[in-house]
Amino acid sequence: MKKIIFLIVLVVLGYGVVQERGGISIPGMSTGSPGTDSTIQEAYENRQSNLQVQGSGVVEKVLPDDLEGSRHQRFILRMESGQTLLVAHNIDLAPRIAGLKAGDNVEFYGEYEWNSKGGIIHWTHHDPDNRHVGGWLKRNGKTYQ
Repeated sequence: MKKIIFLIVLVVLGYGVVQERGGISIPGMSTGSPGTDSTIQEAYENRQSNLQVQGSGVVEKVLPDDLEGSRHQRFILRMESGQTLLVAHNIDLAPRIAGLKAGDNVEFYGEYEWNSKGGIIHWTHHDPDNRHVGGWLKRNGKTYQ
């Protein structure tokens, strides 16, 4: 019985120490939540790809649509951290964000792919074949998926 009480005390004390120090850090594991700039910044620094991420930013520049293969609405987002992302939103599978302009706030949920300019967010739409997690974009309270 004394051993069980001793183990319970150790677990409680250990939990308190972990909480006080901000959690457990495991090498290669992101400490940020999927919705933070830090998660995307860490993925950029580590050249990681194929990560499902959520975040937001301000449209810095609206680019011409990519019309080769599946059509994509493209724009550059600047996140609060200063990092920029190219958003490639498939407009063959999801509605275009009409009237998108520099200065607009856009939230996203999609797949991050590393590139030397900050990264790309794609899969911001549903998957008609249900083989990939569906993503979305949000602007002014409206969801595009």
